Amino acid sequence: MISSKFPGKSQKTAETTPIWVCKTWRTSRVTLGLSVLLSLGACGVAPTEPVQTQAAATASLSPERIAQIVGSADRSAADRVNDQRRKPEQMLAFIGIRPGMTALDLSAGGGYTTELLARSVGPTGRAYGQSQPPRAVEAPPRPAVTPEGNASPQLMPPPAAQQATPNAPPVVRRTSAQALAERAKNPAVSNLSAVVRPFEDPVPPELAGGLDLVTLMFNYHDLGHMGVDRARMNAAVFAALKPGGVFVVADHAGRPGTGISESGTLHRIEEDFLRKEVEAAGFRLHSHGDFLRNPADPRDKNTPEPAQPKDEFVLKFVKP
Repeated sequence: MISSKFPGKSQKTAETTPIWVCKTWRTSRVTLGLSVLLSLGACGVAPTEPVQTQAAATASLSPERIAQIVGSADRSAADRVNDQRRKPEQMLAFIGIRPGMTALDLSAGGGYTTELLARSVGPTGRAYGQSQPPRAVEAPPRPAVTPEGNASPQLMPPPAAQQATPNAPPVVRRTSAQALAERAKNPAVSNLSAVVRPFEDPVPPELAGGLDLVTLMFNYHDLGHMGVDRARMNAAVFAALKPGGVFVVADHAGRPGTGISESGTLHRIEEDFLRKEVEAAGFRLHSHGDFLRNPADPRDKNTPEPAQPKDEFVLKFVKP
């Protein structure tokens, strides 16, 4: 009804309004609208320019962009050899890595994964590689660790002594922090930093509650024979992540019923055992990554026989 366009006028008045008055009023509205747009333009505002939404700004990297990162010419030859086994393109896609993230790589070792994270999050993000403080020379030896979670004692692996190489010379290695510092000299990963903290308290206070991503690649099982309080570590990771933050754990698959009892011998862990430990901290399992699985692996030796890839699993957990 015409009366709805002239609030405050009676229906009779509106119905008797000449048509030319309505046309003039509509023309005035158009003119006013154009004037406002022109005024905005004069103020330096471009109302018709598309604005990037937050979702677009934080979208996960495309397969094409991930392939470019993995194929970067300045990556080391050693890392490229590692790529053949680690399948970084599938891993980064599974993680859902995106620019601007703040990521922490637990048990970073030489920094293979930490560097990939740093390249992926880009200059607006940060990647931290954690390693535990070195043991003091005068420190007493660690107490023996009782194998955990072995529900099937008949599956016990050979004693560790039988697997050791006799008379092997000591290996002198750089610390993880030194390896990461060397990587950070490359301008392409200047957003990479080393964190030296115990596994039970791996997150610096300034990062508490601000992490988007935590990774632990193929070393969760080692926490068993190292005597680490894994419940404390998982709780610390949970507390440090933002709501919706992701915890991605990859490891070598053990046989059902072995728990983490083969951590110091076969360097394997039962997938279901690991999942339950992480979920106990409050995490929710989001998805499985099967791109490193090998069903043909008997999972009864550290190095499968006949020679073949180890059966490995990848789990993505989310903080609700």
